[in-house]
Amino acid sequence: MIDAERQMQFLFALRSRGVTDKRVLHAMETTDRGAFVKGIFAERAYEDTPLPVACGQTISQPSVVGQMTQALDVQPRDKVLEVGTGTGYQAAILSKLARRVYTVERYATLVQNARAVFQALDLSNITAIHGDGSHGLPEQAPFDRILVTAAAEDPPGPLLAQLREGGIMVVPVGQSDTVQSLIKVTRTAAGYEYDELSPVRFVPLLEGLGKE
Repeated sequence: MIDAERQMQFLFALRSRGVTDKRVLHAMETTDRGAFVKGIFAERAYEDTPLPVACGQTISQPSVVGQMTQALDVQPRDKVLEVGTGTGYQAAILSKLARRVYTVERYATLVQNARAVFQALDLSNITAIHGDGSHGLPEQAPFDRILVTAAAEDPPGPLLAQLREGGIMVVPVGQSDTVQSLIKVTRTAAGYEYDELSPVRFVPLLEGLGKE
């Protein structure tokens, strides 16, 4: 478990970077990031910094996780799709805010690792799937909320199509080698509304399955 001093520093970092939603702060306070960071970087689990994980991926900076979660505005009855499971940290936070979370990851190793952590933490409302997240999860659509944790050149059409009217998608948009923008997309009866939130940097959203 996180000791009290580290916890205070962790929450202060979140608030100082604009994460003020009480439900989001509580979800992050009760989700131990240390459970998702293994090996030589474990000691740095409570720092507000991205860290390398298996398969050449990263676990996102907690304040960015908080900002994305806050922008998603998850409600207790929502069904959420996450594209890019990674370590499972973001999905675990979403699971404390939503009714059901489906998370899709292209690397089998990451899916297996995340499932083990979800089971250990008794997070029973998450379904982790090994698959090509760029195509979403049509068989479970529509979704109330969609969160993409990899950068696309444009908000992906297949994912937009799987968003319920009134639903929200949060996605980093931009070229992988430049600064990207975090975009909030709201589906309306007339189409889609786009709001630019903040500059971010994520790994690119790739089609197909990974080799690990």
